[in-house]
Amino acid sequence: MRGQGYDGASNIRGAWNGLRALFLRDCPYAYYIHCFAHQLQLALVAIAGNEISIWLFFSKLTTIINLICASPKCHTKLHYARAIKIAHMVATGERETGRGANQIDMYSATITVLENMVQEGSSNSIRGEASGCLIQKSLDILSAMDLVSTTKALLQTLRDAKFDLLLANVQFVCTKYEIDIPHINASYKKATGRSCQQQGSVTVYQHYHYDIFNSTIDFQLEELNSRFSDGIVELLILSFALEPKDNFKLFKVDAIYKLAKKFYPEDFNEQEMYYLRSQLKHYQIDVIYHESFQNISIISELYRGLAETNKSQYYHLIDRLIRLVLTLPVSIVTIEWTFSAMKHVKTMLRNKMEEDFLADSMMI
Repeated sequence: MRGQGYDGASNIRGAWNGLRALFLRDCPYAYYIHCFAHQLQLALVAIAGNEISIWLFFSKLTTIINLICASPKCHTKLHYARAIKIAHMVATGERETGRGANQIDMYSATITVLENMVQEGSSNSIRGEASGCLIQKSLDILSAMDLVSTTKALLQTLRDAKFDLLLANVQFVCTKYEIDIPHINASYKKATGRSCQQQGSVTVYQHYHYDIFNSTIDFQLEELNSRFSDGIVELLILSFALEPKDNFKLFKVDAIYKLAKKFYPEDFNEQEMYYLRSQLKHYQIDVIYHESFQNISIISELYRGLAETNKSQYYHLIDRLIRLVLTLPVSIVTIEWTFSAMKHVKTMLRNKMEEDFLADSMMI
């Protein structure tokens, strides 16, 4: 077994008794690659929900979206109210014109539609839900790896130095829309009742800065480090040195040598590692400029070309390394296909994972 790919479920990726741990006990080089179908931004939003205040915010935001988008009439009113608001702001110089320049500010338009729903909603439940809302508002793998690394760095910078800037922006929006702002240096009270009568040592500023802002970013960094560890990021980046895309633009002898030495030490002995570097130097002159390998873009085509030209026999160590690297994306795609296929088999009455329970359906 050379690679693992799955959707990051906690019962699978456990460090002690999960499926991931069981694999690694028998084969320490069965590298775990988190499925890239779970996009980076979705992972960040999902993990932010570990902080209760953030979860409540997204829960309320989901309610607002569902409430407005469920009715075509309300959806039309939203766009109409937004168009009027943007026209007014452009006329007064608060907004500039241009493609994509006015796609962000939906707050005032949403408020307008919700206020209309409170007055004109077709049922008590819709009017009540609208009132409640008013009270409370694809990439390739290498690019994905770069995005993960930069996201980690930006999150750390955000945590260390950007809270006051965020706070200033929030205060500006609250003032603009006449939203009450708590006194930032007042003592923060966590609950109502008798326990709140005691003066706490935590201020409103400290609560939002450390208990919510820093805590949420710490959750996100921990999740990114778990899903995309530095070792896995390096493995994928080094593996791209074998890619034939753009006439082997990413080809680097040292990177490929390091890939074999660091991540597949049991597949290449010391003598083979010496010959691998020699093969790579010949390969760099021979294969990269050979007419049979021009205009290919993916590593599977490279592997096929090596076999068809019999160069896989001469460059047998490189061929071996390519086969090892090919298992990484294959394992990811295969597991996604498996989960997708199971959706057709599993139903509300047959929603279990036991082999015996699904055997008859699988036979069909």
